[in-house]
Amino acid sequence: MNDTVFVIIPCYNEEADVVRHTVMPLLAGGYSVVLVDDGSRYDMFPLLSDLPLVYLRHTVNLGQGAALQTGMEFAKRQGANYVVHFDADGQHAAEELELLLEPLRLKVADVVLGSRFLRKEDERQIPRLRRWVLLGARTVNGLFTGMWLTDAHNGLRALNRPALEAIYLMENRQAHATEVLYQVRRSRLRTVEVPSSIIYTPYSKAKGQSSMNAFSVLIDLILNKLFR
Repeated sequence: MNDTVFVIIPCYNEEADVVRHTVMPLLAGGYSVVLVDDGSRYDMFPLLSDLPLVYLRHTVNLGQGAALQTGMEFAKRQGANYVVHFDADGQHAAEELELLLEPLRLKVADVVLGSRFLRKEDERQIPRLRRWVLLGARTVNGLFTGMWLTDAHNGLRALNRPALEAIYLMENRQAHATEVLYQVRRSRLRTVEVPSSIIYTPYSKAKGQSSMNAFSVLIDLILNKLFR
């Protein structure tokens, strides 16, 4: 039973069936699931109340960074040893969590980041235009944070307790991904990347994973206010 691993899933206007499909394998794996509803148009809890998960809800939409911070604050109060950030739209594979957590459990890292660019088969799944934008984002991200990663904007990441205590997200929206890395570097946390696959579906693309939407990632990295 992975009762010290809290999987935080930010959620905004997702279809309940998609969320259910996302969380069921995590619950089956024994992870504690924290679903943070970031001010969706409707309260999803009645549709998921049969599942043994924690449901937190923002009354207004604040952004993914804010939802993650709400989940992390809850996990800290519950005594979590490890926290995983996981998308609600079915992009991530639950079976990859143990690979993500292994460097933390072996105490060789404080933060583990998923990367779509470590295995050729994962890289080939990325739409071509999005792949080039992500490569550009990696350069801008490196210039901002001093951390030169293979994948600058992957939502799959894991933190141990010291990292959970050190990181506090102030950037509510997309720029939180860069803020995490900036705080990781500032706090001198040990970081590794591990391979991760991304499941691109018509639903996930419609929710904001299209190639054209990928330009917003690069814009966020350029316009974020980490150094204000």
